[in-house]
Amino acid sequence: MKPLRTTAPAEAPERIRARIQEFLGGCREPAVFEPGEKPIPLEPGRFELQVHGSGVVLHAWSESGSLVRRILRIRGDQRGKLELAVHRLGRPPSSIQLIDLGRSGPLLGLQVERLEFRERFRRMLLREFLGWEVTEISASRAGGTSQSTPFAQAVVRQGQQAFAAIGVDESADQATGDHLLSFGLLWLDHLRSREQRRAVSGLKLFLPLKRSAATGHRLVFLNRSLATYELYEFGPDGSTVGIDENNYGNLATRLEPLAAPALPLPPVSGWIERLAACPGVEQVARPDGLISLQVGGLEFARASAGLMTYGLDEDRPVNVANFHKVERLAQEIGAARAAESADTRHQLYLRAPEKWLEAVVRSSITVVDATLRPKPVYAQVPAMAGSDRGILDLVAVDSGGRLAVVELKASEDLHLPLQGLDYWMRVKWHLDRGEFTRRGYFPGIVLEPAPPRLLLVSPAFDFHPSTETILRYFSPQVEVERVGVGAEWRRRLQVVMRARGAERPGGTE
Repeated sequence: MKPLRTTAPAEAPERIRARIQEFLGGCREPAVFEPGEKPIPLEPGRFELQVHGSGVVLHAWSESGSLVRRILRIRGDQRGKLELAVHRLGRPPSSIQLIDLGRSGPLLGLQVERLEFRERFRRMLLREFLGWEVTEISASRAGGTSQSTPFAQAVVRQGQQAFAAIGVDESADQATGDHLLSFGLLWLDHLRSREQRRAVSGLKLFLPLKRSAATGHRLVFLNRSLATYELYEFGPDGSTVGIDENNYGNLATRLEPLAAPALPLPPVSGWIERLAACPGVEQVARPDGLISLQVGGLEFARASAGLMTYGLDEDRPVNVANFHKVERLAQEIGAARAAESADTRHQLYLRAPEKWLEAVVRSSITVVDATLRPKPVYAQVPAMAGSDRGILDLVAVDSGGRLAVVELKASEDLHLPLQGLDYWMRVKWHLDRGEFTRRGYFPGIVLEPAPPRLLLVSPAFDFHPSTETILRYFSPQVEVERVGVGAEWRRRLQVVMRARGAERPGGTE
């Protein structure tokens, strides 16, 4: 006969109170934190901890708010953190945490911020979508990936219908907010592959006020036959407002007129000739008319008709007395940045790999795509206001007059597809308005009005695994091709992989 099971007696309230007091006594800056709220410091004279009946009641207050909770038991005890199961009148049981702000460090502080935003995000969703239920919400991971992010993501359901939701806190910078759509599409796709009984109709994205423009522009070029997409902004009080994509104005883009190339005069012409004789040095005409002197895409000097400046991180004028320094710099970069260099850890070899890849691709553009004309090929036009993406772009044209945007990345980047889309839509914007021809680009070539092609070029093994998933949601009007080059691209540019759209290399979807 099996013995009867017995349940362990609940911890006595006096013992709970003693353990809490012991924890607080060891804290430098004790505070109580409830997900969705700001931490309240537990300062002398500003909190009470009393035994009432079968539980312990904590009452804390500060200038920013107050808290009264009945503590049922201690759930967990970690260094610098005590988790408590609590009850609040008229609410189901929940939990709070006692934390030591003096010992918490950045990781615990980040966790507190995420939990706070997670609960605020839950309340936003429940207010915005009455009658729907938030059945899953988290703030530690995004998009079904293992990457920790400052986003909160949720599943919102009503009967057999559901949608994915994702939001980013106000503390995130603009670049992080612009990454929201990448993670949102991965989250949507993850739910669709996981859910068997419910239809996950689409994705709803939440950004702080005046931070949604980049995401809104991208939504215009997603495939509406695959999913619905809605964009919202929220204020400090948690109020939300839906954003109509038709309300967006001009893109943050400009296309400067193509300047005539400089015709250097002595002594600048002589300096250019001497520098061009150094190993690896290349002359590149910039759209602004200057002559760029570079090695492996790394610009070390620039020249106009009568002036030359030099430097990697500064712009110093060149004169007869200091030209030998420019020559020495060119030789140093040429030796360090040689494709056959034995010192592949040299800082000049490792510096700006995207610029090096750009230089290689620009000089061998027909290897990337045989239909493209070898010249002209323009770098970084049009300009993107406030852009510092670590990704470089080329604009080329094929034999039929159709433009092609070549987006380059020398290392793995989850956000490559959408950043490529950013540049593609700007090229399309200027093409639709006839600005490339009017401003002097592609002289003598009649440009086709068809949307440009988008070529994503990267070492074949450095495409992020999520690239195919994100590309699956692109509109059919965005014709994308991934071009994977060999790992030895510095020595010899060779295409080892091609894939159209979201297809897998080899042609399988």
